Amino acid sequence: MEARRFGSAATRQVIVGLVGRGIQASRTPRMHELEGQRIGFPYAYELIDFDALGLDDSDLPDILELAQALGFVGLNVTYPFKQAVIPLLEHLSPEADGIGAVNTVVLGQGQRVGHNTDAWGFAESFREGLPGVDLGHVAQFGAGGAGAAVSHALLTLGVERLTICDTEADRAQTLAQRLSQRFGDIVSFRTDSSGALAGVAGIVNTTPVGMDKFPGLPFDARLLQPDLWVAEVIYFPPETALLQQARALGCRTLAGMGMAVYQAVKAFELFTGIAPDRSAMTAHFHAAA
Repeated sequence: MEARRFGSAATRQVIVGLVGRGIQASRTPRMHELEGQRIGFPYAYELIDFDALGLDDSDLPDILELAQALGFVGLNVTYPFKQAVIPLLEHLSPEADGIGAVNTVVLGQGQRVGHNTDAWGFAESFREGLPGVDLGHVAQFGAGGAGAAVSHALLTLGVERLTICDTEADRAQTLAQRLSQRFGDIVSFRTDSSGALAGVAGIVNTTPVGMDKFPGLPFDARLLQPDLWVAEVIYFPPETALLQQARALGCRTLAGMGMAVYQAVKAFELFTGIAPDRSAMTAHFHAAA
């Protein structure tokens, strides 16, 4: 393996971090650290939890400056900062620019470059976990940073019609318009769950509803039907209430684990210049439980 950014494995040290709220249960740090150890170089992954540290959202610029000053090579970014971080960056990758959300920031030579590995991670997981499902009409719940990446991935995968449902109409409309500019007039938005689910073949939840911090379902469970497929981006807990109820009805389901692993695979490569082993990263994910 050739390390494009850090020289030989014997001399390389990587320090990265995860910026977000309520992230103490994240498995991402251990995935990265265990893969670094497997390859053979020091790898430290720090949690920068705004909730645990008592930080305000307005402290985000200072956190980026501090990370650079301390020699971090990069940061992963999660809820609620995937869009808020963009004005703080010098450059965006074409994919991050098109999606309008960043989950990976590479730091180096005084520059901050934003990437999005969520879209690739979701697409890879979807291909493996839900092959052959009907992509005619899909409803996506959530229009935030994760939602922007997943909707981009869904349309790239071949979804023929996408309805984005969010309680914030402006946010849903903005995302729908951005996607329509690239993919055409096949994206719409709703604020009512029943309307969003009318006639769909599949559902994707990209909201935080279902996490331990936000228990429940993103819509009324009575709207679920056994002929639907249902996908999650949440991986903690590994089976959300939505997945439990969907599976009980007989729906095909996709948990958030695959996206969590594959977004980390791509982020690791961006941070180090080395493509990690996918199967090893999956094992690290389970080892971090």
